[in-house]
Amino acid sequence: MSRRCLLFAGRVYLCVRVVFGVRGIRNMSKRAKKNEQASADGGDNNGTEPAAKKGKKTKEPEAPVLYEDPPDKLTSKDGRAANTKITSWNVDGLRAWVKKKGLDWVRQEAPDVLCLQETKCAEKALPAEITSMPEYPHKYWAGSEDKEGYSGVAMLCKTEPIKVTYGIGKEEHDKEGRVITAEFPSFFLVTAYVPNAGRGLVRLDYRKTWDVDFRAYLSDLDKRKPLVLCGDLNVAHQEIDLKNPKGNRKNAGFTPEERDGFSQLLSAGFTDSFRELYPEQTNAYTFWTYMMNSRSKNVGWRLDYFVLSAALVPGLCDSKIRNTAMGSDHCPITLHLAV
Repeated sequence: MSRRCLLFAGRVYLCVRVVFGVRGIRNMSKRAKKNEQASADGGDNNGTEPAAKKGKKTKEPEAPVLYEDPPDKLTSKDGRAANTKITSWNVDGLRAWVKKKGLDWVRQEAPDVLCLQETKCAEKALPAEITSMPEYPHKYWAGSEDKEGYSGVAMLCKTEPIKVTYGIGKEEHDKEGRVITAEFPSFFLVTAYVPNAGRGLVRLDYRKTWDVDFRAYLSDLDKRKPLVLCGDLNVAHQEIDLKNPKGNRKNAGFTPEERDGFSQLLSAGFTDSFRELYPEQTNAYTFWTYMMNSRSKNVGWRLDYFVLSAALVPGLCDSKIRNTAMGSDHCPITLHLAV
């Protein structure tokens, strides 16, 4: 290569270095300005991290709002003292619930009558821990005829009822073991595990038929003697009765059809005892799915109820949600009544 070429090459090389140096200085200047701005905004990244974008602050997760069950009221509005205590609990499998020490809680609560739903247990497979309970000498069980380990309800009583019946008198409903009715001197007690409309609402039509037939059954009982209905009724009646109403309008338990069915039951002369006493209470739920830590976040539904005939409402003392009791995806509820 000639000296001229080398000189030319050297000039080009020098030129490239100069241009690169100017651009580098400009970029360094821009970074310095950004770092200065970050320091002014309270940032402390020393230029080692990109400055945060303005207006996009990380949202802190909201602390869950939990329901606190208030002290029990043991006097009715008309001044009578409570003399009847009933507890209802969807145990989501009786055998597992017993292993989770559910009976320890029952003994502490000490209701006069204990009603259980979704026992999922044939009578021949009942745990000895519950069949031998001396506190409740009168025990009644109903299970599915077709599917062992499906549905099922139970009623355990300290005092023997006058009469006990099973189902509502319609074969299409009664084969699933969903209802027990006990007659006491002053009232009927009905415990029920109402059918779920199912994933994809595959049983919604059946549920609508059930609601009509069950309402007729209760109305006929009410003509003879006032009643208490308790159990998992598988409906959140109003938006206040679940955490996320907007996202569940097409899901089982909150469809317009199921909610309307419950509204019609109330219109037939019955009262939701919890809303009678606590009409505006929010975050009061009785069911939480096992998924997504729903219970610790209190993302739940109020599906369990004590429903009363109009004649019993004056004797209503309290309707409790025992949301701290564990052992199921539902919590127990308790009724204090003066009869």
